[in-house]
Amino acid sequence: MSESCDVLVIGGGPAGSSIAAMLAEKDWHVVLLEKDRHPRFHIGESLLPLSLPYLERLGVLEEVEKIGLRKYAAEFDSIYHGTCSSFPFAEALDKSHPYAFEVKRAEFDHILLQNAAAKGAEVHEGCRVTAVELDGDRAERVSATDEHGKEHVWQPRFLVDASGRDTFLADRLGTKERNKKHSSAAIFGHFEGAERRTGQAEGNISIYWFDHGWFWMIPLKGDLMSVGAVCWPYYLKSRKTPVEQFLFDTIALCPPVQGRLKNARLVSPVTATGNYSYTSKKLRGKNYLLVGDAFAFIDPVFSSGVHFALYGALSGAETVDGILREPESADKRLKRYEKSVRRGLKTFSWFIYRVTTPSMRDLIIHPHNRWRIKEGVISLLAGDLFRNTPVASKLLMFKIIYYLKSLFDPVNNYAAHKRRRQNIAS
Repeated sequence: MSESCDVLVIGGGPAGSSIAAMLAEKDWHVVLLEKDRHPRFHIGESLLPLSLPYLERLGVLEEVEKIGLRKYAAEFDSIYHGTCSSFPFAEALDKSHPYAFEVKRAEFDHILLQNAAAKGAEVHEGCRVTAVELDGDRAERVSATDEHGKEHVWQPRFLVDASGRDTFLADRLGTKERNKKHSSAAIFGHFEGAERRTGQAEGNISIYWFDHGWFWMIPLKGDLMSVGAVCWPYYLKSRKTPVEQFLFDTIALCPPVQGRLKNARLVSPVTATGNYSYTSKKLRGKNYLLVGDAFAFIDPVFSSGVHFALYGALSGAETVDGILREPESADKRLKRYEKSVRRGLKTFSWFIYRVTTPSMRDLIIHPHNRWRIKEGVISLLAGDLFRNTPVASKLLMFKIIYYLKSLFDPVNNYAAHKRRRQNIAS
């Protein structure tokens, strides 16, 4: 026996919970299937200022503020220059979004999932999707097994894959592939007693370059600090010690990070993950689409993961709602959705691919605001990619300066480029 619904959503992370909430609010029968029970741990704790309007639209902004620590800037620290540079969000082209939040994802994701249920979505936790039956390019049936071993089958009019890094549909369609332009791995944990910034800067995210990649330090409410190293896969493959010791050995390679952790203690298991950068060749079908990490993930350096999940969810909700009301408009609406998602991903990707190059480090550590270029970069860091603002022209000027600067230091920049290509191929 199968049940029918208007929309079935795979995954109860930020993307899945948000699109379920928006569509349930529009009075569609929405079923959300989440394999785990919330709250559960997840990485990706740093939000972007332009995510806050999405949270406000979802009706959860006040709740998120209660659990979050305000983040007013992103800081980049370079052992190669012996200094750091701060990018305050209040100095973006649009000055009206001066902060974001650092959040514990277990709490943040739980708020979003509860919001979906409160708006009328039928939420099933502990229910793992096992199969999707396709008829050509249409999703016909979805099978899932609950935590008691009972099988359930749904026949949705529309299917949303928001399964995150599980990439459910992309795996089954055979459309998931390694990113051919980028490759990275990560190792991370939570610490108590780490040195924090003072005053308004307490919640700032700090990025530190080192020889094998870069570190993040994300302060969370209370005395918790999320610390992780995103590094070239060859470095993680070189590990010959237990993962916890390997994290401490990696921290020792970056004195500024080690200094801030000298009085800290590890209070969580250490996690290492590979395959950090991937994409799906296919984003949509006749009655399904992929949202957030289910489609692609590049690198967490600009904290874009949750932002893309929220944008994709709200934009996707408008797309699906329009298709359910006007089925003949499906192709046009899906093309528009795909174009906007790919455009935003492409803009972020250009910076991410080059963030460890000598020229990019120089430009970030010694920023100039001629032609308001620094304001444009801050707007990028704030997530201002999907509105009608002059960000694109400022980023184009930045790219031109980057390429010109690379020409004046061809040896080091070519060496960095060659090393990156070798690591991607490894």
